[in-house]
Amino acid sequence: MTSTGISQKELDEYTSGLQEIGEQAVWSLSSCKPGFGIKQLRDNSTDTYWQSDGTQPHLVNIQFRRKTTINCIAIYADFKSDESYTPNKVSIRAGNNFHDLQEIETREIGEPCGWICIDLKNSNGSTLRTFMLQVAALSNHQNGRDTHMRQIKVFGKRKEQFSVTKMPTFTSKEFSVFSSVR
Repeated sequence: MTSTGISQKELDEYTSGLQEIGEQAVWSLSSCKPGFGIKQLRDNSTDTYWQSDGTQPHLVNIQFRRKTTINCIAIYADFKSDESYTPNKVSIRAGNNFHDLQEIETREIGEPCGWICIDLKNSNGSTLRTFMLQVAALSNHQNGRDTHMRQIKVFGKRKEQFSVTKMPTFTSKEFSVFSSVR
């Protein structure tokens, strides 16, 4: 499947009901040029980017403190700006740590200008729960050596907040004593 990218508005619609959970993780990179690291990858600006510095595959490691439910990952790429630095084949891997990562999705990317959304499911087809994700840029357009990724966002279910307005309605006398909060 080849992807070309969607706009920010389309990403917001696609991920409605989900929240960005990347801030809950510890991020690391296989390599980076000075001034083009995790800070730029996570700064919510599509004008900045991570630039790798080394041999392929180029890796972004995302480690959560607890087993986390992840619905999808979104990668922003811009072929017109980055040309040979743009990844054209990306692998998403999941596991408990670096030593047991399993590939769960591989995606070929066309000439994107926008967000590439990748739904994440485990081998049984159900929602992915994992401690670690790894995004691997396996190859670039025009046989480029280093990679640019402008943004990566990780989405999970929005946690429901407890609300007094969601209290159940009690009809019996015995339970009506629980109908208000003191």
